[in-house]
Amino acid sequence: MRGKTVNERRIGIVMNGVTGRMGLRQHLERSIVAIREQGGLPAADGTMIIPEPILVGRNEAKLRRIAEQYGLERWTTDLAAALAEPDVEIYFDSQLTQLREKGVRAAVEAGKAIYCEKPIAESLDAAVDLAKLVVDSGLKNGVVMDKLSLPGLRKLKRLIDGGFFGRILSVRGEFGYWVFEGDWQEAQRPSWNYKSEEGGGIILDMFCHWRYVLDQTFGPVKSVYCQGATHIPTRVDENGDEYTATADDAAYGVFELEGGIVAQLNSSWTTRVFRDELVEFHVDGTEGSAVAGLRNCRAQHRSATPKPVWNPDLPATEKFRDQWATVPDNEDFDNGFKVQWEMFLRHVVDDAPFTWDFVEAAKGVQLAELGLKSWHEGRKLEVPELDLKAN
Repeated sequence: MRGKTVNERRIGIVMNGVTGRMGLRQHLERSIVAIREQGGLPAADGTMIIPEPILVGRNEAKLRRIAEQYGLERWTTDLAAALAEPDVEIYFDSQLTQLREKGVRAAVEAGKAIYCEKPIAESLDAAVDLAKLVVDSGLKNGVVMDKLSLPGLRKLKRLIDGGFFGRILSVRGEFGYWVFEGDWQEAQRPSWNYKSEEGGGIILDMFCHWRYVLDQTFGPVKSVYCQGATHIPTRVDENGDEYTATADDAAYGVFELEGGIVAQLNSSWTTRVFRDELVEFHVDGTEGSAVAGLRNCRAQHRSATPKPVWNPDLPATEKFRDQWATVPDNEDFDNGFKVQWEMFLRHVVDDAPFTWDFVEAAKGVQLAELGLKSWHEGRKLEVPELDLKAN
């Protein structure tokens, strides 16, 4: 990094939880370090915003190693000391969900803008309390909703905004992959993901994502029916010890959206991938259909829809995938986490809009809690309005 000039605005960011996989790879390496390496982020007046991270965690050795790897100077296990640094303007939290509330409350007390991963809490009551605290503080706040910045979903949203689908009828989503049990091959996800007592479970994890994806792409969620499962009852942890999985590793959800749209979303860490990308959304409308993944999107308009005939006695001769058109990029897509970091930095510096706040995050926890309740009670549940700003 070059020395400070009159055209730079350096912003201290306390990054709590960067020793974890998501905090390290997506938020530190591919977002904050990437912004620094490109010379900063231009603000509205042309000033370059330079993020200055302070790494915070519980393991000194890991923090030191990460700081050295990325050429960073500041790290500490003392959150209060980090928040007290005079240049700090933002607190970021990617810790375990169980630890998040304490860090966020400390940041509110210190008067810092807050940006954090989701879910913001393990229960709706806790999420509401935390959201009220943050909103009432008047501090700028935001929560990571990275799926909305994926190239595939941005192309899909372009089709929606352009009226391509006509009236949207349904959405079918498939997400997941096989996470190894940890015995004969190392697991790709940490063991706490499979322990409900430590905030694990795919419903709590993914329904927070599905809430903002559905709400902000297709329409507000009105009801949910969920069937959860713990398909793999025992796994092996990072130390080679066998443990009982107490959290769900798969969820099969049906959601009714405003306007009569029906969404079916399967989430699983116990499925082997037979599709083009790890997540795909198939959207059907009266005028056309589309399939969007992480990066790609293909569409088929009403005028180009073939007329298949059902005949199980003959082999299929049509190459159905070849009948779909590729939706062009039309822009350069950056890492979705980095895109949202840049938006939040501009929110802090320029007061630019950032709509993905703690209120929206509380809605995600609400849907996850209702999904778990639906599973255990075996029934469809309505999703009541949650408007903390009006309280």
